[in-house]
Amino acid sequence: MSSVRIRRALLSVSDKRGVVELGKQLAAAGVEILSTGGTKAALAAAGVPVIQVSDYTGAPEILDGRVKTLHPKIHGGILARTTPEHQAELAAHQIGNIDLVVVNLYPFEATVAAPTVTFADAIENIDIGGPAMLRASAKNHERVAVVVDPDDYARIVTGVQADGGVSQAMRLALAKKAFAHTAGYDAAIAAYLTSVSDDAADAPDVAAERSAMPATLTMQWQRAYDLRYGENPHQQAAFYINARNPLVSDGLAQPTVATAEVLGGKQLSYNNLLDLDAALGLALEFTAPAAVVVKHNNPCGVAIDIDVATAYRRARDADATSAFGGIVAINREVDAALAALLAETFLECIIAPSYSAAARDALATKKNLRLVAAAGDWTAATSKRAWSVRTIAGGALVQTVDTGMVDLAHAQVASERAPTDAERNDLGFAWRVAKHVKSNAIVFAKDGVTVAIGAGQMSRVDSVRICERKAGAALRGAAVASDAFFPFRDGLDVLAEAGASAVVQPGGSVRDAEVIAAANEHRIAMLLTGMRHFRH
Repeated sequence: MSSVRIRRALLSVSDKRGVVELGKQLAAAGVEILSTGGTKAALAAAGVPVIQVSDYTGAPEILDGRVKTLHPKIHGGILARTTPEHQAELAAHQIGNIDLVVVNLYPFEATVAAPTVTFADAIENIDIGGPAMLRASAKNHERVAVVVDPDDYARIVTGVQADGGVSQAMRLALAKKAFAHTAGYDAAIAAYLTSVSDDAADAPDVAAERSAMPATLTMQWQRAYDLRYGENPHQQAAFYINARNPLVSDGLAQPTVATAEVLGGKQLSYNNLLDLDAALGLALEFTAPAAVVVKHNNPCGVAIDIDVATAYRRARDADATSAFGGIVAINREVDAALAALLAETFLECIIAPSYSAAARDALATKKNLRLVAAAGDWTAATSKRAWSVRTIAGGALVQTVDTGMVDLAHAQVASERAPTDAERNDLGFAWRVAKHVKSNAIVFAKDGVTVAIGAGQMSRVDSVRICERKAGAALRGAAVASDAFFPFRDGLDVLAEAGASAVVQPGGSVRDAEVIAAANEHRIAMLLTGMRHFRH
């Protein structure tokens, strides 16, 4: 069966965007429309001929509207096939075929996103009739077209106006979307219910206390596009976006790589996407004009300044060798002056809020450079996402994203010498950078720019040695951030040898007293934050 003619449609939607226009178009094409509740009222108010479902079935809506469409005349009309046996059965029971079902569900996810929602309100926003109709329609896509997304209304109207029907290929595509929709909906319900205690029902009129980690967690990801390969050419890969996250997220206003637009250059690779996410995450730490250069998921140069062109030049020059082939994040619009600097170095990708026309023209000559525009709030100091999910063999690790950041004005001065104002500023800058460096992380900074970064070492001392090899005498007088405590005093000894003047670290080692004594011996000012920033 290639195309199914639409003669009768059932419209019942929570999201009423575009439904009146859809109703008008269907009615104009001679389609009989059934509807319920608020959808029926909206259609009737717009002059669309519509039949109340209760009038069609002969059964009233009951139980405060909990039962409206759960009736053989509805589900029989949806589930019947075109076989003579099925059609004869419909005729015997005076049931007509329903060819189009347009349904989206009670806003459960939006309801439970409010921290003050009561348990009773959450339960009442669990849709029953809607998912039943969607599943029935999607199952019988051989004959029925099912629509859950208002953005698909135009496709239905085009088909109905062209030949009165909906093609087989479109029906299958819509059925896939419907099952994904109900799967995500049920996942959100399961996540909510398994996050509240078993005695939540004892106090239904208050907000139920929720666990941060529900007992059941089903994530839904939608494939955005296939990638040429993964980290290496022999690995298959694709980029999926978070379609419906059952965990409440407050990061939607901030830019993400998943929602960014690629303005120019070839398709992003697996490694590009990882590095873009790392660069963006660090750039979001700063409200001042900032530039971040990332290589292999670690920052190699970071700077803030009075303008982004100056910040980028300083960040690039902090480790010009590593910047070659890097990923750059800029937290302001890229203008012509900055574009000229960016064009001087071979870069893989640039991510920024926007690009001026002159900047795009200047960078268009770099044919392999990807320009990525990420809309959203680049000024907020919160995370771009609320949850992190990492798979391991046979399972997944879920955690809240590290949005913590101690204001160093309130950090404990552990050393005899307090840091100067200039040192404190550099410590604060280095501390934000260290949060985004693979452990064990050591960051030297001076005057708002990284001098050297030691990343991903098994020993904190080795991270310092890497910085020495990279920057040498330039480390003298720099401030240092360590993402975790120093387990032994040798960490402070090598910092002093390298020329560090001040250091910030979480503290908490059983040998803190020895480490602080070493700092005092070397006249190094030391702040303790009490907060660690491991990044594995």
